[in-house]
Parts: sequence; C-alpha cells; structure tokens
Amino acid sequence: MENVQPGTGKAIPFDAAKLDHLLEDANLDAVVVTSKHNVQYLLGGYRFFFFDYMDAIGTSRYLPVFFYQKGRPENSAYIGYRLEGFEKELGKFWTPVVKTSSSGSTDAIGHAVDHIKSLNGNIRRIGVESAFIPADAEKALRQNLGNVEVVDGLFPLERLRAVKTPAELKLLREASERVVEAMQATFRRCRAGMTKIEIVDTLRKLEVERDLTFEYCLHTMGANLNRAHSEQALKAGDIMSLDSGGNYRGYIGDLCRMAIFAAEPDAELIDLLGHVEEIQQAARKPIRNGALGGEIYAAAEALTEKSRHLPYMEFLAHGMGLISHEAPRLATSGGMNYTGYDADKPLATGMVISIETTMKHPQRGFVKLEDTVAVTDTGWEGFGDTARGWNKAGA
Repeated sequence: MENVQPGTGKAIPFDAAKLDHLLEDANLDAVVVTSKHNVQYLLGGYRFFFFDYMDAIGTSRYLPVFFYQKGRPENSAYIGYRLEGFEKELGKFWTPVVKTSSSGSTDAIGHAVDHIKSLNGNIRRIGVESAFIPADAEKALRQNLGNVEVVDGLFPLERLRAVKTPAELKLLREASERVVEAMQATFRRCRAGMTKIEIVDTLRKLEVERDLTFEYCLHTMGANLNRAHSEQALKAGDIMSLDSGGNYRGYIGDLCRMAIFAAEPDAELIDLLGHVEEIQQAARKPIRNGALGGEIYAAAEALTEKSRHLPYMEFLAHGMGLISHEAPRLATSGGMNYTGYDADKPLATGMVISIETTMKHPQRGFVKLEDTVAVTDTGWEGFGDTARGWNKAGA
C-alpha cells in the first residue's frame, strides 16, 4: 500500500492509486479534507494531541485541513494549528507542504485556498466533507476559489478506508480485546447498591488503565430498558448490559456483554441470551471474501422473523474502524441515515463489521450481544470474542 513521495523519500501512508481511482469515479479533481478521522488516515495515524478531545477555542474551532489533488501527490498539503509547529519540527508529516500557522477555521481554510491557487493546475471540481466542514470555512472556500465547483466528497474517502490494512486490523483487535477485558473487570467489581453512574465510572477508569480512550457506555440494569447513566442501584438478581466504545490509537472497540449480579441465570435467561447468540452466529456464517454484504442480514433475519421474540428484537450490522458505522454500509433498516450500499456488493478481506442483536424483553429486561468481526479470505475472525455468555457480576 505504501508508495514513496517524489522528491522527499517519505512514504505516502495510504494507497494513492486507489484514491486517484475513487476521485476519478466521483469526477473530482481534488479533495479538501477536514474531519479528524480522515485527516488522521491520510497522515498515516497522526492526530494532534492538543485537540484530541475538543474543537472549540476562543471564538472559532480547530480545523485540520488536508489537501490532495488527483494524480499529483506532490501537491499534497497539510494545514495545522499554530501549536502543530512543534510536530512539524519532529518530522511528523509526509506532505510536501505543511503550514502550521492557523488559529481558527477560516484561517485554516484560507491557507488551503492560497495553496490551491498557487498550483495553477486544472482544478475545477473539489470534494469536501459536507458533514465535517463548518459553515464559515465552506463559505470562505466557495467565495475564494472563483469558478471551482465545491461538492460533497465524503464517499471516495469512506471507500478508501473500507478495507483495513494488517496494522489497522491489529489496532482494532487490541481495541476490542481491551474493551472486553475492562468489562469483565467491571463486572467483578460490582457490589450491591452501586449505581449505574458508579458502574460506568468504574468501566471508564478500567478502560483508561488499558490505554483506551473511553468514548461512551450504554448501560442497563434489571428489567429497566433505560440505557442512560442514573442513580438506579444494583441489587441481587439484576441482569446487566455494558455496551461500550473504547478508542485505541484512533480505532474503536465497540462491544456489548451481559452479566447477572449475585445470582445464577435461570432457564429463561439462558434461553434468551442463547437465542441472541444463535442470531449472532447465523449472521457470521456467510461472511467471507466475495460474499454479498446483504447475506449477513438475510442469515440473521431468517431467524429473527420467525422468532416468538420478534416484536421486541432488533438486528444491525455495520462497518467499524476509525469511526462507527463506516464502510461497508450494510444497514437497510435500523433508522440509520444511510442506505445499504454494500448489500448487493461483495465483501472484501480486511473489512471489519460490527454485528449486534438486541432483545428488549418486556419482563426480563435488555439482552444484547455486539461483536466485531473481520472478513478473511475463507471466512471471518472475531475480535474480543470472549465473555459471550452470562458473566457473574460481583464474583
């Protein structure tokens, strides 16, 4: 995948030929990239530590800008915040042009405009990430580039990341395993009377101890289906779900595991989680290089549609990587803001998929498993694929 930047000897950390092909298909001459995740990908994993958790500063916001021209990687540029000058001194950037003097969104996009104008190239159509560029920056881009057409360019950037490299797969495996380890440790620390707030705070600390950035936790307890943090207190016999996203070096581990506190699961609970697991395994069965993405839903729905629990069951499968719900786009339902683009297209080795089956049982409560599965040449590989049954909380 790596190719060398002419004149610098530095490796381009993504498949430039693939990006060129995607831009050609989208009829784009260049892209101006402003989302943290896509900038990180195009810079080979770099993310500025100062703005890792925030964007707002003063009266504006941090806006990293990466420029790439189709077929001309030597014209690539990165526009960073003024404090990123320290990172420039350390040689963190592969791009031939690096400007680290911006202090806000319009300032950053202004530097990008100056760079684009300096090229004197045949750039007539530029793609931006419409959902990730602030209004003032987009307005400045359109006003100052004359006859250049500015359109949404998210799709080719998403497709570029769809197939993960071995290094990315390793990070996703680590993220998933560490999240599950933190969940198991949290279950063991549960005590009677602990609130949902305290349990989530425990998980947060245990994820951080495992070098994860805690992003979120949806948490249920007992028969209550509410997944928000609250003062609800844990008592003997309560079932629990922890559905958490932990970020490891930019890549997300997003899984859900179940437990029961100070009791053994009865036959009905064993049956309910077993049914969820059956659907999870059925959804994995067709996964392999070359299988159509829609086969995952077809396999799961063959069971859910005839289930006596259908009225309160949900199934969802989606891509995972730097963000949740990235390519492949498999969801044809579930209230997502995209369609199942990959449902009738082949899966490829290196794609990573989150599979989740949820049961909102009206009497017993919330029962769910969420797993992360990588596509291989001959099948699939589960990441963090442990603790899938009824874990014993408080043990």
